Amino acid sequence: MHLVLALILALGATSAGAQQLYRWVDDKGRVHVTDTPPPPGAREVRRTKPGAKPEAAEAPTPFVLQRAMKEFPVTLYTSPGCGEPCTRARQVLNERGVPFKEVQVWEEEGNAELKRVSGGDQVPTISVGSSVQAGFERAAYDALLDSAGYPRAGVLPSRSQTAPGRPEGYLPPEERAAVKAEPVKPEPGDAPSGPYAPGAKPQRR
Repeated sequence: MHLVLALILALGATSAGAQQLYRWVDDKGRVHVTDTPPPPGAREVRRTKPGAKPEAAEAPTPFVLQRAMKEFPVTLYTSPGCGEPCTRARQVLNERGVPFKEVQVWEEEGNAELKRVSGGDQVPTISVGSSVQAGFERAAYDALLDSAGYPRAGVLPSRSQTAPGRPEGYLPPEERAAVKAEPVKPEPGDAPSGPYAPGAKPQRR
């Protein structure tokens, strides 16, 4: 009887201790799975239970990319109607696996930001840290990314970031041209009246 009770208690303690696992990433980008809570400063902490279907392990972000992203963030300025130049600019960043923020310029706020960054209004424009390149030139883009420490094409997995959707309220030039101003027609009750109204018969005095 005592032996059975001891086994039950032991199994209960083992089960209780195995109820929680922790997956976390240390400051060097290494992934750990432990049954004790991670130390302070651990990143991407996830809790799992034994027997649960394991999640696909995400490759840690290489240190060189983390540093480049922190010191030289990349922003790509485009417009909804930019077409091929903006597509090619986006393709260069995706091929090199460079995370970037894309800003669509089509209204006053976006135009003001682009002018503040580049001094002009040309799209595409890329900013890498404080360096700016207006217009698309593959060699110029690669030179900026190289100098910022971003890995060359083929080192990182390519990305597939697509163009943002059409902004609400934006009208392409062809649709804008189709919109024509029409004069406002007065309602029947709004017609002017009196001796000087259009069509009124002159009064004799």
